Amino acid sequence: MAQTTADDRRAAELDADARALLETLVEEGAPNLSHLSPEQARSVLGGLFTPDVDPERIASVAERKLRAYARDVRVRIYDPDPGTVLPAVVYFHGGGWVAGGLDTHDSVARSLAIESDCVVVSVDYRKAPEHPFPGAVQDAYLATKWVAQNATDIGAGGGLAVAGESAGGTLATVVAQMAVEKEVDAPDIDHQVLFYPVTDHSFDTASYEENAENYFLTAPAMVWFWNHYLRDDIDGANLRASPLRAPDHVLADLPPTTLFSCGYDPLRDEQYAYAERLADAGVPVEHTNYAGMIHDFANMRHLADPFPGIEAADDVLERAGTALREAFE
Repeated sequence: MAQTTADDRRAAELDADARALLETLVEEGAPNLSHLSPEQARSVLGGLFTPDVDPERIASVAERKLRAYARDVRVRIYDPDPGTVLPAVVYFHGGGWVAGGLDTHDSVARSLAIESDCVVVSVDYRKAPEHPFPGAVQDAYLATKWVAQNATDIGAGGGLAVAGESAGGTLATVVAQMAVEKEVDAPDIDHQVLFYPVTDHSFDTASYEENAENYFLTAPAMVWFWNHYLRDDIDGANLRASPLRAPDHVLADLPPTTLFSCGYDPLRDEQYAYAERLADAGVPVEHTNYAGMIHDFANMRHLADPFPGIEAADDVLERAGTALREAFE
């Protein structure tokens, strides 16, 4: 009788939708991101995450430009109920600080606005390597300050949250950390929603070993993203790049946090570590781990043909929306 190995059991635990997607990626010969140029990676990920489907209907979607560091920062504003003053959520898309944009994460921003009953402002921050660290951080913080100071101009009010996926989750919690340092005109952030954020420039956790290959985001891809984002390895120790390294007194002042992680993600353990540090600092934390899921699944409800979508995206976005609604009640 054949013996069941730990690897067999682990494979059996993988979500069926995630497995189908991973198998299709192999069948279609999807390239290894760590072997691509930034332009090629943007093209591959852009094609995958901009499916030819009708977007979820929402009452109002508008774009505008904010002036930041002698350049324009483009934002897209999603309002589910124009004419009603709703809390605002500043949202930062994923893509390893190199790829992604307003279009690749349009479905997540729409869903967040609808599920949370908030005005969601999605930020098209600068990308590396053309604009390395801390360019994205500067854009993210300025956009959050702008929303806080101009909420009435976009039909918002009564609360402010930040949210983000992956590298955008890093930006969200870094912005929240910057805000509690009490500089002049710092935004007052009531809540943060972090989808599988990068929290530390380190590759030595058990989840990096367990999930190094074969589960969409790979360890070599994360090294590739970090190498394009940072000016030098020393930047990785900067709190604005590795929020897990923030001192206790900064963490203690952070707003209540909703954090989602994935079992088949190289970043899983650093997300657990961040949730634990927040809790130890006295911050209310709701951490949900989707044990059978892969990185970036919240943005995988619909993918470009022939790649199948992941149904659990609906669940995590509904949970995020509920957390935001409750935060503002």
